Amino acid sequence: MRLLHLAWPHLPLRLARAASSSFPTGPVILGGQPWEPGHVLDANLEARAYGVRRGSPLGEAHKLAPEATFISAEPERYRATFEQALDALAAFSPAVEGEADPSADGFGTAYLGIEGLERLWGGERRLVERIAGALEPILPGPPRAGIAATRFGASVAALTARYELPGCRVVFGAIADELADPGAEAAFLAPLPLELLPADEETRSRFRLFGLRRMGEFAALDHSAVVARFGEQGGFLHPLARGADTRPLVPRTFPRRLAAEFELEPPVESHEPLRFVLRRLLAGLCAQLAARGRAAGSVRLVLAPESSGSRRAAEALESGAPIEILLALPEPSAEPEAIERLVVGRLESIVFDHPIRHLEVELGRVSVSIGRQLPLFVPQAARAPGLEWQLARLALRFGPQRVRRARIEDPDARLPEERFRWVEAG
Repeated sequence: MRLLHLAWPHLPLRLARAASSSFPTGPVILGGQPWEPGHVLDANLEARAYGVRRGSPLGEAHKLAPEATFISAEPERYRATFEQALDALAAFSPAVEGEADPSADGFGTAYLGIEGLERLWGGERRLVERIAGALEPILPGPPRAGIAATRFGASVAALTARYELPGCRVVFGAIADELADPGAEAAFLAPLPLELLPADEETRSRFRLFGLRRMGEFAALDHSAVVARFGEQGGFLHPLARGADTRPLVPRTFPRRLAAEFELEPPVESHEPLRFVLRRLLAGLCAQLAARGRAAGSVRLVLAPESSGSRRAAEALESGAPIEILLALPEPSAEPEAIERLVVGRLESIVFDHPIRHLEVELGRVSVSIGRQLPLFVPQAARAPGLEWQLARLALRFGPQRVRRARIEDPDARLPEERFRWVEAG
């Protein structure tokens, strides 16, 4: 699994500064006036130098930094803005995790599952550049981006990144793919300071007491000894230092459909180029499904002819000119080859009156992928799903009325002809 971590540090302060025509200089505390009963939502570097921290009461912050400028916050506007950004991220990946509450510690950070997206958006750096371009009109300032196989690794890669992607000002860092080098994340973390771990102050003090300074020193300890010395929190932090963070990505919502589209330049008149593009789009969509344990129950293909006068399938639908294919799959699947053969079987029966210049494919009825328990002493049982797919393809080619299969109705019926009935295949 590959995760992308995006962070906009001190996002509430960024949003307040972007909305102000004359933002104050010097120490600035965001959250309200000192006499109000609220808490500090954010503070700039000058105010933090006086000891002001997020979540501190406004009155206490005033005692620490009496010369600071206190400004009122707009939490609902901050929430709506970041939710808009999360919705924009959902256009790149169906697995997006983010906290929209401005008072939460995770506000201004997001995680994306990017496994299998290279077929749709290009390499990892190209994907980050596209995301930064899409979010630039929504969130002020460039983000820090990091990619790794775990949540903690991705966040550290973003925090320690030094490379700035050209053209989009994103500070970017990545750890090698875990499939290529299983120990890459642990090696990356080993020389870094323990202060990067999400530990409380008491645990940090105990680290210093035992002379632990680097993650590699902490990771080299036996896990049982760490739990004995540092308790439950030590048992949580130890796998993080070893690059073995098992916390899963928790997407906001998983869509019931996934879609991808492709503009054909020049337009094509034969089936083979369409099949090539269809195979590429299905491979990317199915990779996203498989990486998250999902499967699709239907597929929809829309072909926009050149005569439609539209450059996108959505616009082509309004002209009444597109060719649409909607198929229910014999069973939920995330196998691109099986879905492709089924769609191509239907596509080959269509004659194009005009060249096709736009293709859109959509996988619908997305659900959790469920395994099948096969019987131990029936070796032919594994072939049943393949038979369903083959019957569906035959029905598409020759018509559903011409392909039938027997369905057992009453195996105990007295007459053989009453034990089954013929039904249309597909």
